[in-house]
Amino acid sequence: MESASTTVPSIVVYVTVTNREAGKKLSQSIISEKLAACVNIVPGIESVYWWEGKVQSDAEELLIIKTRESLLDALTEHVKANHEYDVPEVISLPITGGNSKYLEWIKNSTREN
Repeated sequence: MESASTTVPSIVVYVTVTNREAGKKLSQSIISEKLAACVNIVPGIESVYWWEGKVQSDAEELLIIKTRESLLDALTEHVKANHEYDVPEVISLPITGGNSKYLEWIKNSTREN
């Protein structure tokens, strides 16, 4: 990455939602609060997971969220407060490189904290 003056440590965050409507609503609130620069909504995933003592399987949509690393706690709290799941998925992966202009755009499109 370039110097700290043009970019900041950035992450990709995965959040699953029940359907398109829930994904759009949550994505719009995340962007409106400047908690992320961009949210991709990926339809048609199926999640297989352990819940309440048994294997479950559900159709879901995946939100791929690009944001500052420093906003992860605020983003997590926002998702928890606005998500219909008891335990929503919020996991982050570091962005270790990429198009410097895109990384700069993430910085410029999000709030500082």
